[in-house]
Amino acid sequence: MGRVSSRLPSTPPPAAGRGAPGGDGAPAALRVAAQALAAVVAGYLAMAVTAGLGLWAAGAADLPGGFAAVLAAVVVMAAGGQVEIAGSAGSFAGTQGELTAMPLTVTLVGALVTGAVFLRPLRHHAVARTGDLAARAAAVTVLWLAVLAGLSAAARHDFPLSLDVGDPEEPLTDLFGELLNATDPTVGFRTLVGPTLGYGLLWILGVLLVALLVSRRSPLPARVLRHQEAVRPAASAMLLLLLAYVAVGLVIGLVVAATKGHAAETFAVLLLGLPNVSWLALGVGIGGSWEGRVDGPFGLPMPQLLDAVLRGGDGPDLSTVDLSSLAAQDGRAWWLLPVAAVLVLAAAFVAAVRSPARFRPWHHALHLGAAFALTMLAVAPLTLVEARFGLSVLGIGDLAALGGEVVLRPDVWRTVGFALLWGLVAGFLAGLLATRVRHRGQVPSGAAGPAGEPGEEKTEPGKD
Repeated sequence: MGRVSSRLPSTPPPAAGRGAPGGDGAPAALRVAAQALAAVVAGYLAMAVTAGLGLWAAGAADLPGGFAAVLAAVVVMAAGGQVEIAGSAGSFAGTQGELTAMPLTVTLVGALVTGAVFLRPLRHHAVARTGDLAARAAAVTVLWLAVLAGLSAAARHDFPLSLDVGDPEEPLTDLFGELLNATDPTVGFRTLVGPTLGYGLLWILGVLLVALLVSRRSPLPARVLRHQEAVRPAASAMLLLLLAYVAVGLVIGLVVAATKGHAAETFAVLLLGLPNVSWLALGVGIGGSWEGRVDGPFGLPMPQLLDAVLRGGDGPDLSTVDLSSLAAQDGRAWWLLPVAAVLVLAAAFVAAVRSPARFRPWHHALHLGAAFALTMLAVAPLTLVEARFGLSVLGIGDLAALGGEVVLRPDVWRTVGFALLWGLVAGFLAGLLATRVRHRGQVPSGAAGPAGEPGEEKTEPGKD
C-alpha cells in the first residue's frame, strides 16, 4: 500500500482516496484480502504458540491423544468462545460440568498481534476513507470467524476419568459397579458453535476498534479527526496502564518461579492467565471487589493468597475479594493501593502530555475518568471464572471425591465507579503537572498548527 500512496498527488480527489480498495480495482482488493489474511494468521498463530507453551508447562502434553483438541479449545476460549463439559458413567450415572473462563494471556497476545498487523499497511496514510477502513475490517472479520469455526469443530474430545480414589484395591467403581452397571466415567468438552461465533464477532470487532483508538499513527476518516485529540491520548494511556500491570505481574512471576520452586506451574499461569490476576490486582487496588468460592479438590491456577480468601467462606456464601480481605491473609496486600496510585497517575500524565496544550486540567479529568471507567467496564467481566464438575449417581448429588466448584465474579459497577473517581482525580492532577511540560507537537514559539491551534502535528493529522 505504501507504493500506491507514493504515486498519488498530495491532495487526491475524493473519488480516488488514499489506499481505497477501489482505487486500483481488483489488485487493490487482492492486497486488502492478503493483508487481512496476514492479520488473521498472525493473530491465531501467536495465540496458538502462547497457549501451546502454557499447556505444555501445565502438563497437558501427557494427555491421552487430546493435546491438539485442548489447544484448539483454549484458543477458542481466548477468542471469546464457549466450551461445555459433559460425560457419561454408565446407565445410571453421569458427569456434569461447566467452564466459563478466558485465558487472558492468550487473548492479549492475539489482540496485540492482530491489531498491529491490521494497522501496519495504514501507517503511512494521514487520512483514511470510511469505506476503506470498513472493507479492511470486514475482510479481517470474515476470515477470523471462518478460522474460529474450524477451530470450534476441532475443539472436542473425550477423556477417560479414573475413579480410583482412596484405597487402590477398592476403587469407587467397585462400590457401584454391580448395582448400577457403572463404568469408569468419561468427561469431554465441546464447543458451542453459535455462541462462539457470536462472541467471536464481538471480540474481533472490539480488537479492531481498540487498535484504531489507541494507535497514534493510524489514520482515521476525516469526519472523526476532530475527536481524536480527546479520545486517543486517554485510550492509549489506558492500554499502557493495562500492559504495565501485566509487566509487573510478569516480573513477580519470574521471581517466584526462580525462588519459590514449582517453576512449571508458575510459567503455566504466566502463559495462560497472567492478565486475569494482574487486572484483578488493578481493580482491587483502586477499591473494586470480586466475590467467589473454591470448593473441592479442584482450584484455579492462582496465587495462594487469593486461593486462601476464596476458600475462607462459610458454607455456601461467597467470599469477598478486596483489599481488606486480602490484607487479612497477608498484610503485603496493602501495597496494591500505592502501586495503583503510582501507575494510574503515570498513565494520566502520559495522556495529558500527549494531549493538546490548550486542554485544561478539568478536560484531562473528564477524559481520563471516562476512559478508565470504560476500561474497567470492559476488563473486569473478562476475569469472570465459573468452573464446576461432579459425578452424579441416579441424578442425586455429586460425589465429593470428584466434585468441585470454582467461582470468581467481579462486582462490575463498584469497580467501574471507583475507576471513574480515580480517573477524575488522576486526570486533574496530571493536567496540573503537564502544564510545565512541552506537549507532543507543540511549537515552542507558540506558532499555530495547520488548524490554527498550538499543539497539533503539522505532518500527520493521525497523530496526537
